[in-house]
Amino acid sequence: MAVRRLLSSKFLEKVSKNYSQATIAGFPSFVKIVEVGPRDGLQNEKAIVPVQTKIEFINKLSEAGLSVIEVTSFVSPKWIPQMADHTEVMTGIKRHPLIYQLVPNVKGFHSLRLLINAKVNEIAIFGAASESFSKKNINCSIEDSLKRFDAVLEEAKKTNTPVRGYVSCVLGCPYEGDIDPEKVAWVSKKMLDMGCYEISLGDTIGVGTPGKMKTLISTVSRDVPIEKLAVHCHDTYGQAIANIFAALQMGISVVDSSVAGLGGCPYAKGASGNVSTEDVVYLMHGLSIKTGVNIQKLIDAVAAVLCENVDFNESICVRFNITYSRCSPL
Repeated sequence: MAVRRLLSSKFLEKVSKNYSQATIAGFPSFVKIVEVGPRDGLQNEKAIVPVQTKIEFINKLSEAGLSVIEVTSFVSPKWIPQMADHTEVMTGIKRHPLIYQLVPNVKGFHSLRLLINAKVNEIAIFGAASESFSKKNINCSIEDSLKRFDAVLEEAKKTNTPVRGYVSCVLGCPYEGDIDPEKVAWVSKKMLDMGCYEISLGDTIGVGTPGKMKTLISTVSRDVPIEKLAVHCHDTYGQAIANIFAALQMGISVVDSSVAGLGGCPYAKGASGNVSTEDVVYLMHGLSIKTGVNIQKLIDAVAAVLCENVDFNESICVRFNITYSRCSPL
């Protein structure tokens, strides 16, 4: 468990600013970063992270300029024990950014509303393009999951609560192998028609390549407008940044990521962590694409909060070839 040195992160910011003065033609001028570390990043950790640590972590991520943060999941502790403290987390954080909560069904939605007096910024539903993964992950078929989500969307409409949809295994499944892009498009369109304002396409096991990513987005965007799509990449084969670059070329302007590459998937054995937020921000700033995020403050959030509680994705060290040290004053 380690963090980047202060000098190294300042160097990254300096290089990014000095070598890119204008956004490259064809790329968006601004990319929205959706930080998924507190939920998707921590859900796979075996050791339970203390509630106060999670609260401090989320607050520091907000201070780093992340305006959209996925913080917890209103699911059964039996399925994901790490999220059993969702009530304490939701009542303890400073809720000034857009805060996401994963809600699997109507019961979860009502629990969330009661918890925070109906002041729900936004919720998310999590589906899949793979039947096998859907059954492993949320214990039902794709069709049944969509019925559950439809009920959640109907309740959300009553309170004007925005809903974001996630589609997992869009480029490959640990149980079924390759996934037909048309299947992804079908699930995505269903979520859009239900009322999801945005659909995040998740390469859950990190098997995608830039060519496959472009084919996927080309297919899905025939049914779902490109401005309503986001990408969520894992870095199992070191392709996440390349895949995000390809997505930018296709017109994507929303990217999910997890600080320090935290994460994995409890139902996708062998999958490595999410692409790190630092890597994504560095890429964007290198292209003169604005994000509103400060890399150094991201690193500070990890150094001050998580280094004694969770293991980081080792690929972070290799990717930047930067000396790391155990958490200590920097």
